[in-house]
Amino acid sequence: MKTLLATAAATSIALAPVASSAAECSNDSWTRIQERGKIVVGVKADYKPWGFRDTDGSIIGMEIDMARDVAETMGVELELMPVVASNRMQFLEQGQIDLMIATMTDRADRREIVGIVGPNYYTSGTNILAPKSLGFTAWDDLRDKPVCGVQGAFYNQIIEDKYGAQIVAFGGSAEARQALRDKKCVAFVYDDSSIGSAIASGEWAEFEMPLASEDDSPWGLAVPKAEEACVFGRFMAGMQYAWHQDGSLIEWEAKWGIKPTAYLQGLNDKLSDHITE
Repeated sequence: MKTLLATAAATSIALAPVASSAAECSNDSWTRIQERGKIVVGVKADYKPWGFRDTDGSIIGMEIDMARDVAETMGVELELMPVVASNRMQFLEQGQIDLMIATMTDRADRREIVGIVGPNYYTSGTNILAPKSLGFTAWDDLRDKPVCGVQGAFYNQIIEDKYGAQIVAFGGSAEARQALRDKKCVAFVYDDSSIGSAIASGEWAEFEMPLASEDDSPWGLAVPKAEEACVFGRFMAGMQYAWHQDGSLIEWEAKWGIKPTAYLQGLNDKLSDHITE
């Protein structure tokens, strides 16, 4: 009940300035979810610890916990659909998924395609996972060298243009990491939080994240563009306000062994109303 009340209050306050008449809102996805009693959420299945395969093949992770909370709050069943960076927006556009929570950086060009609603639920930067033996100390050390990446990641082009690296793109992070182990590239460019978690797992003892992170960027979940300012978009904005307000995101971050971020703590401090149980 606390979550429901916080969601409703936050949505009303935060989105009151948004003017959208009933005629402009078909609310197709929202209606479809309610009628079938199920929400289909696009999530990562190769991006530990936000979305990855458990030993039994099921998808688990921080963003899966978020998706599950959305379904429970809506009172519907949850179906998870694996997506990757190169198809996640297309799946949402085509109606293959109702909602996308898939480690997507919030960018202006993406806001033209899908309905990204705030406040953003996470933030991260770009770094590399590289063998300690190579001794990288600066981004320029990657010039003219093969660097593994994931198809569709926005920072691939940046690293090529800015530092002269030669990106070798793979369909998923698992393939890119294996290529790094197989010495097909000198480093793997990826999200710094995920790299930090990988190193902390003990499975990459001979590797390091040696550079200063760049391009710190917020992550956005998305609804269909047509429903951004309608019922579904407002509901998801309210969910995110509630997660920040009651500390859910901080709890999930700790649960999945993710290094605490100042972003989540700062928003929790700002939005917390200190309501006691």
